[in-house]
Amino acid sequence: MQIEDVGQKAQEAKEWTEIAIDYGIEYGTKIILAIIIWIIGKWIINIIMKVFKKMLKKNQNMDETLEKFLSNLVKSILLVLLIIAILGQLGIDTASFAAILAAAGLAVGLALQGSLSNFAGGVLIMLFRPFKVGDLIEAQGEIGVVSEIQIFTTKLATPGNKLAIIPNGALSNGNIKNYTELGQLRVDLTIGVSYDADIKETKEALMRAMTSQEKVLKDPAPTVNMGELADSSVNYEVRPWATPADYWDVYFQTIENCKIELDKAGIEIPYPHGVEIQKQG
Repeated sequence: MQIEDVGQKAQEAKEWTEIAIDYGIEYGTKIILAIIIWIIGKWIINIIMKVFKKMLKKNQNMDETLEKFLSNLVKSILLVLLIIAILGQLGIDTASFAAILAAAGLAVGLALQGSLSNFAGGVLIMLFRPFKVGDLIEAQGEIGVVSEIQIFTTKLATPGNKLAIIPNGALSNGNIKNYTELGQLRVDLTIGVSYDADIKETKEALMRAMTSQEKVLKDPAPTVNMGELADSSVNYEVRPWATPADYWDVYFQTIENCKIELDKAGIEIPYPHGVEIQKQG
């Protein structure tokens, strides 16, 4: 009886061993092939990425931020495709896996609608480049120099040395004024003088207020024109030109110089005079 039990157990062990060997051969081969596919796939991806990066660097107009973003995006897509190929080699149904990924993507997309909008805005900004780092722009109620363009937000350094962070979704869908793109900015000032002032002398004094500055551009030339006959003053439009970097220096210095030159010429700048109102009673 014991000999029969030993024989039965030996037979069962033999059967389990054969099953293990069969599974080992079947799945071991798949695992080895999956490892080989991973190694070869990574090698191919690295070659593709090197070629892709060289192509991007050949484009001199390509922004560094956009270059990194596109490289990471392409590499991520290739890795996902490689993983799906490996899962298929292991016998996993990739169709259902793709459906799970799609469902997960939809759920994440619904949860992150605002972020996806900002992401899309960042892609549009990097592709169409309405501005670049270092440009002086005005958008979404903020004005400042672009210090960084990220995937979701853009950072501006305002004239008051404050950091303004604007979502790319709103930025790409709104109006943008790029003060740097054309390379020159006109400073618009209105200076009022007395009706008694001589027109020629006034224009000469206001012109000296601009031409005496080194930061005022000679081309386009600064201009002075009579703009309005107001209630208590004759208003002159003073228009110096400056580079975006010198805009505020020229703006404030021109105001100061106008006061100095008008005082030298004895030209009055009108101001409201108080009127005494006597009560009746």
